[in-house]
Amino acid sequence: MFTVEDHNRLRDHLVEMARADRRLVAGALIGSTTDARGDRWADMDLTFGIAGNANLLDVLADWTACLEGEFNAVRLFDLPHQSTMYRVFLFPGSLQVDLSFTPEAEFGALGPKFKLLFGSAVERSQPKPTSPQHLFGLAVHHLVRARICVERGRFWQAEYWIGEARNHALALACHHNGVQTSYGRGLDDLPGEILESFRESLVTELSRDQLLKALDRAVNRLLHNSQDVREVASKLDAQLRELGAESGLGR
Repeated sequence: MFTVEDHNRLRDHLVEMARADRRLVAGALIGSTTDARGDRWADMDLTFGIAGNANLLDVLADWTACLEGEFNAVRLFDLPHQSTMYRVFLFPGSLQVDLSFTPEAEFGALGPKFKLLFGSAVERSQPKPTSPQHLFGLAVHHLVRARICVERGRFWQAEYWIGEARNHALALACHHNGVQTSYGRGLDDLPGEILESFRESLVTELSRDQLLKALDRAVNRLLHNSQDVREVASKLDAQLRELGAESGLGR
């Protein structure tokens, strides 16, 4: 695995590469990379502003060829967001590096962790956090799909939907407790008793009985952690509790 020294050395090298590339007029550290403490396990997030006369695809192609050739990095995937393109790489030692490129007219922070290194940045509208209503609605959808998959004998797919519903129920618990809701970042900050209460929603065996047991527990945990959407949760309480019952879905 990579070390903090590996991380910092590569970060400094990539920043110097960016400064030397005339097509890049601004650069910044984002995400956990802005943390001066140097988290041993942090990935690397760098973002750059592209000059108005530069072509994004050309910049991506040149940087990718350089990183693959010089560092033996492997391109994993691209993720477009508004006018920004993210390209994710894995470097030797399992160091993940996320590079993003934005036209200079729109280059700026999309979150609170943004440290400008060179050039200038503009004010950008901040993305709105996912609402409790949306999280609850997704969880309900996933629970219904899980029960339908159980009835169809599609047990692997049922396990998938139960897991997705549990994740959204946990996100609701995170929201209520004031910790991060996305990508599981706040889960380990939840009180131990909340996490322990979700244990029985884990699928331990791909059988009808065990899937229904996990589904029933996931429903219970969703309703218990729906304090912030109590009105809509109360309307669906009875229907949701039927999903984990053997007689559910009209059987």
